[in-house]
Amino acid sequence: MKTLFVVELIYKVPLSQIDTAMAAHVRFLKKHYASGHFVVSGRKIPRDGGIILAVGESKEAIEAIMAEDPFCARGLADVRIIQFRASQVAQDIQERIAAP
Repeated sequence: MKTLFVVELIYKVPLSQIDTAMAAHVRFLKKHYASGHFVVSGRKIPRDGGIILAVGESKEAIEAIMAEDPFCARGLADVRIIQFRASQVAQDIQERIAAP
């Protein structure tokens, strides 16, 4: 059974180093959107990390995916993974989260 996860990336280095790895990170994100694991993602405000909502079989599966993230693999960010069970969802979620 698949479950939901909040993945928090916490930057450990200056943004200039993050920006250098950003293209590789975006390729990583696109790969896992295509695989069906990632649902939504974006930068935290202030820009000290990022958030990914993910779907997976287990926390270990999401940990394995996140180990591939260039930010994590290169030691640029720490990752925190929180598993949760969604019990409700807004019927108009698409409209609520649509980018401006």
